[in-house]
Amino acid sequence: MLFIHVNLVTMEPAPQGFLSIPDGFLLTEGSCIAALGPMSDCPDTSAFSPEEVFDLKGNTLLPGFIDAHCHMGLAEEGLNFEGDDLNEITDPVTPQLRGIDAINPLNKSFEEAVSAAVTTVVTGPGSANAIGGQFCAVKTYGRNIDRMVLQNPVAMKFALGENPKNCYNDKSETPMTRMATAALIRESLRKAQRYYEDCCKAQEDEDTDPPDFDAKCDALVPVIKGELKAHFHCHRADDIFTAIRLAKEFDLDYVLVHCTEGHLIAQELAEEGACAITGPLMTTRSKPELANATDRNPAVLSQHGVKTAICTDYNVMPIGLLPICAGMAVREGMDYQQALAAITIYPAQIVGIDHRVGSLKVGKDADFAVFSQDPLTIAARPQLVVIGGKIVRR
Repeated sequence: MLFIHVNLVTMEPAPQGFLSIPDGFLLTEGSCIAALGPMSDCPDTSAFSPEEVFDLKGNTLLPGFIDAHCHMGLAEEGLNFEGDDLNEITDPVTPQLRGIDAINPLNKSFEEAVSAAVTTVVTGPGSANAIGGQFCAVKTYGRNIDRMVLQNPVAMKFALGENPKNCYNDKSETPMTRMATAALIRESLRKAQRYYEDCCKAQEDEDTDPPDFDAKCDALVPVIKGELKAHFHCHRADDIFTAIRLAKEFDLDYVLVHCTEGHLIAQELAEEGACAITGPLMTTRSKPELANATDRNPAVLSQHGVKTAICTDYNVMPIGLLPICAGMAVREGMDYQQALAAITIYPAQIVGIDHRVGSLKVGKDADFAVFSQDPLTIAARPQLVVIGGKIVRR
């Protein structure tokens, strides 16, 4: 397909922020972007059939939006226990759980994501457990989740603060304190290190027996090797620093998820080289650790040089509000380009899927949307949504 006479917002770096091409074209081939640039470089339209050419004069084409942290497909709307697969609260340490095994792509939230130009989501277990399990990155269009996967697994979920405390305090089990939550994480990572060392010794020495298979340790080995990112659910400043402390202790490739009090410690986070997935915005302070929540958080973090993404944490917020949240961040002081990056290229980079999505570049997935209005305003609706080179909404 050939899209012509359109304002291309590529989200690729440029001397002045991100590259835009005021009157440009974009060509898809199969599921990927084959070419893009100014109209002066556009292929001859006569070489295409009429139904393959889209004249989009006056419109803007930009990468599909990415929600870097949510629970889509695991928390189904309109259902109670039957559709709630967020938390396995029988054990506070469950790294062996795979979010993909609980995702229902036929849930209406996927259709609503497409309608809002959200083309990729990073989804997985909730935050009741100290270690919750594996997240995966999936496209939002399809019926078979295995065919929608962009990367699986993409991260291991850890959780600090009130959620594990509240869950297991109700059961009079560990962890009932922040100390115990951190201790469980530390113990599990130490076990995974020893397990990996024993596996390596067995491979090097044929006389050494390998350790008995341990599903939990096996799932954590890629984390302690730095091959799988560690996503830390953390709201309060002290929990944020605990996440960083644990990450340093085990040399983890970590991401701060929510980072609600990040605005209070933004300079320290910048000095640490941390990155954050903030949100959800526009919500009430529903628990004590959200007492200092503010919609200014993404703006403050960004202004201090912290790479910042914005998420909905669906089902805390409807997935379709992701671009509106970015618009809210602009209202609260975030630079417009940074806000747009916070739902496109930055989440892709933070999660580690920017080789496929997040910007318009030759060779990347043909995931993009066309808007006739500012996409971060509440009145905006995509005129066209393309995922994997296929028009999925028009």
